[in-house]
Amino acid sequence: MQKIFGDYLEEFDPELDSLEMSFAPTTRSIRKRWSNNRLSAQFVGEYFSTFLPTNDDDQESDRRIQESKSAVSYVANELLENAMKFSDRDSKFKVKFGVYFLEHDPEQNAEITAVIYATNSTTSENAEKFRIFLAELLAADPEEFYVRQVEKSLEDDSNASGLGFLTMINDYSAKLGWKFDTINKESTVLTVTSMVQVTI
Repeated sequence: MQKIFGDYLEEFDPELDSLEMSFAPTTRSIRKRWSNNRLSAQFVGEYFSTFLPTNDDDQESDRRIQESKSAVSYVANELLENAMKFSDRDSKFKVKFGVYFLEHDPEQNAEITAVIYATNSTTSENAEKFRIFLAELLAADPEEFYVRQVEKSLEDDSNASGLGFLTMINDYSAKLGWKFDTINKESTVLTVTSMVQVTI
């Protein structure tokens, strides 16, 4: 049974440019995966920048491209790290990671949106905890919630949940969405897809 939270896009025009990769999270330790995650995220940022209009004589254009690459790379790295970190390793389900590129009407200010997503498996127990967190996140003021989560992490000396998501919202005006789905009727393992839309 599917459950959707936030701004989640379910269908894309098959003619849109896109890129998808898959990773087997059980083949290497999470710690050894970090450098691969960063490299994959940087590649997505570089790939995205090739879709942006360029003007060698315009410093503003160059600055925009660099900021765009940075934003897309940050989001991609966060999503991929989360997917690897929280994947149910016993399920042997591959992490899927990718990006679609949506072009806007010329009348709109923004020219292109990167829709970055990552899908991983999770247990029903962890999925329920995550859904409770998402309900709180979507109902809260993002800036106030960010401050609360930072304070919480300082109090209990742990990494507070959702700081990456909140940074995407607060720093990049990103739209976030999630889809939970069952792998099959007999399994207690679910998939969760996190999706972030960054408009440049």
